[in-house]
Amino acid sequence: MSHVTRTTCPYCGVGCGVLASVRADGSTDIAGDVKHPANFGRLCSKGSALGETLSLDDRLLFPEINGRRSAWDAALDLVAQRFSAAMADHGPESVAFYVSGQILTEDYYAANKLMKGFIGTANIDTNSRLCMASSVAGHKRAFGSDTVPGTYDDLEQADLVVLVGSNLAWCHPVLYQRLAAAREARGTKVVVVDPRRTATCEIADLHLAIAPGADVALFNGLLAHLADHDGLDRAYIARHTNGVEAALAAAAACTPSRTAALTGLSSSDIATFYDLFARTPRVVTVYSQGVNQSSAGTDKVNAIINCHLATGRIGTEGCGPFSVTGQPNAMGGRETGGLATMLAAHMDLDKADHRRIVQTFWQSPTIATKPGLKAVDMFRAVEDGRIKALWIMATNPVDSLPDADRARAALATCPFVVVSDVVRHTDTTAHAHVLLPSAAWGEKDGTVTNSERRISRQRAFLPLPGDVEPDWWQVAEVGRRMGFAEAFAWSHPRDIFAEYAALTATENAGTRDLDIGAHAEISRAAYDKLTPFQWPQPAGKPAQVTRFFADGDYFTTGGRANFVATLWRAPASSVSTTYPLILNTGRMRDQWHTMTRTAKTARLMSHAPEPFVQIHPDDAAHAGCADGSLAVIASPQGRAVLRVTIDADQRRGSVFVPLHWTDQYASSARIDAVIAANTDPVSGQPEFKYTPVSVTPFNATWHGFAAVRERPYALTSDFWAIAPVKNGWRVDLAGLQASNADALAPSLLWPTAEDSTPDVASYRDASAGECRLVAFRAGMLAGAIYVSAKPVTIAKTWLAEQLDVTEVDAPLRTQLLAGRPLQPGLDRGPIVCACFNVGASEITAAIREGGCRTVADIGAALKAGTNCGSCRSDVARVIAATDMRHTD
Repeated sequence: MSHVTRTTCPYCGVGCGVLASVRADGSTDIAGDVKHPANFGRLCSKGSALGETLSLDDRLLFPEINGRRSAWDAALDLVAQRFSAAMADHGPESVAFYVSGQILTEDYYAANKLMKGFIGTANIDTNSRLCMASSVAGHKRAFGSDTVPGTYDDLEQADLVVLVGSNLAWCHPVLYQRLAAAREARGTKVVVVDPRRTATCEIADLHLAIAPGADVALFNGLLAHLADHDGLDRAYIARHTNGVEAALAAAAACTPSRTAALTGLSSSDIATFYDLFARTPRVVTVYSQGVNQSSAGTDKVNAIINCHLATGRIGTEGCGPFSVTGQPNAMGGRETGGLATMLAAHMDLDKADHRRIVQTFWQSPTIATKPGLKAVDMFRAVEDGRIKALWIMATNPVDSLPDADRARAALATCPFVVVSDVVRHTDTTAHAHVLLPSAAWGEKDGTVTNSERRISRQRAFLPLPGDVEPDWWQVAEVGRRMGFAEAFAWSHPRDIFAEYAALTATENAGTRDLDIGAHAEISRAAYDKLTPFQWPQPAGKPAQVTRFFADGDYFTTGGRANFVATLWRAPASSVSTTYPLILNTGRMRDQWHTMTRTAKTARLMSHAPEPFVQIHPDDAAHAGCADGSLAVIASPQGRAVLRVTIDADQRRGSVFVPLHWTDQYASSARIDAVIAANTDPVSGQPEFKYTPVSVTPFNATWHGFAAVRERPYALTSDFWAIAPVKNGWRVDLAGLQASNADALAPSLLWPTAEDSTPDVASYRDASAGECRLVAFRAGMLAGAIYVSAKPVTIAKTWLAEQLDVTEVDAPLRTQLLAGRPLQPGLDRGPIVCACFNVGASEITAAIREGGCRTVADIGAALKAGTNCGSCRSDVARVIAATDMRHTD
């Protein structure tokens, strides 16, 4: 019987508990941990598929110097030498670290200690700058600290949950499940504020399709409404806050008519929302990237917090503003000082007393005295030569930073680049002088903190492969080689965790929010057995669930919260006749960041196997783009070529593109290359939700589709996108110059010489621009290529599944050449439910032949929507479309 390891999911900030069991054959079974208080056994589609992502394919297994395998000593010596040389010649400000919410708290602590306490600069920032820095800044302005007041339980205890810029169903599916269950059980009202009608709107009582960038106007209008309709808790305001008059004066500009004009919402919908908020005592406002990723992100955060302070709805059951983070350890990074504007243990760089506490505790020769370079500024400093040595850890900035082509060009000029990663080939590792192989999920050992301040263990259940080492070890080894051996003498992550816990308690008698001093003396055995806990946990006090601020006690100088006067201002860029549409980017249901993990499993790629742009029918018609065609999305920064998906739920005047595709999976789909590098002036967070773009047809002369057994690496088409399928790969192609299947065959069907004479069936119709080749080997399908003058309309899901057939008979050969089965029911169609591999055609059949009429009916018949629930809105769409066809 396999051993079960309790660990934590490596995806979003929900922090779900996972049970991992390694079988005798080396495969891993994954299940949700029913004892974990974040998920109680639930997992989303990505978490459920974790066992399918653990292969060593394309793993970075050994250190490399200039592309050649190296020993650890040589690589680490070189890193220490080059960083030390840059400091000696140009000062400590000439070096930088760029780290990630994917690393563990122990890794974060080690990197921050080295950079801020021993190198002596705050030039360490994290990719979390791209997702939650505005929340940090908003919290600190209002509360005096980066404190998340509430807990997940509040979602189940609230009578009204307002979701602002949060597609909870896709980005935090387990929280969505908890909210949906609460709504079903106790009638919780849900309001969704989002320019798009997303999957989350399935449970919304009211969807406010707000104009992009108008959140400050909406919540300023709410604050004014509360003041005008006796909705303020004046006793709470008087006892626990400062600055209400200035905030109310700023909000007064958002009269009902002006709010309607700025938000693009109807006056009746606004009034409905305001009245619901005003008369509901228990309100939680959940916000995420739609708020944070803005050039006014910090003001948006404070406009939301203002409404909760004004009503006293904070710190009690079912109440409060709630920032849900995007990465598994973005919170841990904030706690350990992962941002260039913070010190470890939630202490502040701009406070001399905090700098003294940290430096004394570390016994370090120096301490950073001013904020370092934030993410976008850091790569500008690389570009202009101020940064001479850069260490990138567990992130892919060439794809994830705004104006990403400029970031790539900057990185190419940097004198010395170190990249610690688990993957050998990314768009960022291509620019590394030194590659350091890091431990992946399943091999890592340490802690993470989720969105509700709950610290959980990530535990290793797999051995370290090759010469792989954890990130904290790499940092410690470089620190030792730079002359700081005593300060980096850790031998186990427990040592780092205990040191960090002790720092949180140092000179902290309740004056700082973060205190886990109860674990400062934790033993190795206790660390191994550590169960999830929510901070604070000061030494000598019983552990308990804490909601901050119910009785005030804010972490400002006077202990009072600050209202922040916020004024609506237009986004940093404006649409024009050249760039008339607004580009909004975000996550997809089954993918994660730049797909280095999720693209390893065919199941997670099946829902959306190629990059796409969602566009409203009116905008598509104006642009001359048909559904399923290809389009060029362009801005002054760059361009991408994407498949067109026409969607009436997309707001007119805006388009949506997922952020995930890289040059490893598509020819031109790095959408952040299109994004303008506008940032919030307070937080430094980029505006990923508002870039003016044009959308024009990609005038391909031919389109193609292939299903092949070997991954193709020599694709030269003007457009291509690849995705894994069971036993092979699917490839979508298109070109601007004439081509046919015969021209494509060498690189796709027989990439090696010995494979060049298989059994081939073919079909050609020159007048229609049709050409098809289907190759067989040893009675099995070796691969198939279909080329047409128009987008290929074969049964792609069914065709890819035929790579799993062990013996192809004559009737199947004919069907393969036709590109579709004789019996339509054999084609699943596009996959809707990744958890149970249910396709649109199966759902349609269940409606037409099985009498299913509701999402619940489909769940009972096919299981679709019964695991993570993220596909329920897609199931509803298929039902609606089928009903419409019946009506027609």
